[in-house]
Amino acid sequence: MEKKRVEPKSLSTIRLVKGEDLNHHGTLFAGRTAEWFVESGFIAAATLANPQNIVCLQIHGLYFSQPAHPGEIIKFSSKVVYAGKSSMVSHIEVVKEGQTEPFVSGFITFIHVSDDTKPTPHNIEIVPVTDEDKALFERAKNLRK
Repeated sequence: MEKKRVEPKSLSTIRLVKGEDLNHHGTLFAGRTAEWFVESGFIAAATLANPQNIVCLQIHGLYFSQPAHPGEIIKFSSKVVYAGKSSMVSHIEVVKEGQTEPFVSGFITFIHVSDDTKPTPHNIEIVPVTDEDKALFERAKNLRK
């Protein structure tokens, strides 16, 4: 089967930080952020392969540079930046409304699996074009080392 060649494409999901999303300090709970982070990365991977055949393997860091507070609107931007034989790596950045720099970023590896949950080739090749995507491709490729 011939490989499907795709350029990284950013997708966005938007969330409102609500009271139920807070930790004991009154800021966004890291566990809730991780849930949304994985969901955002999964959505990016699911645009390239059947979502029924994608499972999360590993979160490669979830780096917070500042807290988020109730009432803030945050945007998760995700894109698949690397693909191995059966793996796909999404890069996710989280930005607060009105800001340009992410306050959370990281990578997640997903595995393409068969119906019996065995890794199976997805036949996808990521072709980075921009300098940023080339750098993310190299970083993602080196996560396995």
